[in-house]
Amino acid sequence: MFIQTESTPNPATLKFLPGQTVLDAGTADFPSAEAATKSPLARRIFAVPGVTAVFFGSDFVTVTKDAATEWDHAKPAILGAIMEHYQSGAPVMEGEGKAAGGHAEHSGPDAAIVAQIKELLDTRVRPAVAQDGGDITFHGFERGVVYLHMQGACAGCPSSTLTLKMGIENLLRHYIPEVTEVRPVAG
Repeated sequence: MFIQTESTPNPATLKFLPGQTVLDAGTADFPSAEAATKSPLARRIFAVPGVTAVFFGSDFVTVTKDAATEWDHAKPAILGAIMEHYQSGAPVMEGEGKAAGGHAEHSGPDAAIVAQIKELLDTRVRPAVAQDGGDITFHGFERGVVYLHMQGACAGCPSSTLTLKMGIENLLRHYIPEVTEVRPVAG
């Protein structure tokens, strides 16, 4: 098994490509070791000292480390954890805790606008941020403000504010005049 690694715009996050499916559908975000109870793979990765977050996409795993840990020390251990997991035959996710990675539900008078927002996120935004090892999902819409949840490499990335304001906000405002601003929401 050969696992490729790619840097992301977030220097604290690396993207690992195991060369096989990680999740059949959706994404899975583990912002802490406590959140990884339903994932044998995430638990293995969190066992590596310095790992602070794990995120799964369809064919990639992104791992975020703390500032005190060097990639030169953590990367070989993470590669080993991913390889051991796939050789063990254990599932990536256990039980009913399958991948979520979807948008928050929204009903009411703004339902048509929200449907447009989600469509633009799914077709224009999410494929691009997945290439950088992250995901952005819809959280809410209120009085012209779109609230988005940043995951994986996008969470805590120095360029995520620029991506939100210059990229996503401009895109949504261009296609949907009711949108006035885009803001991130915490985990």
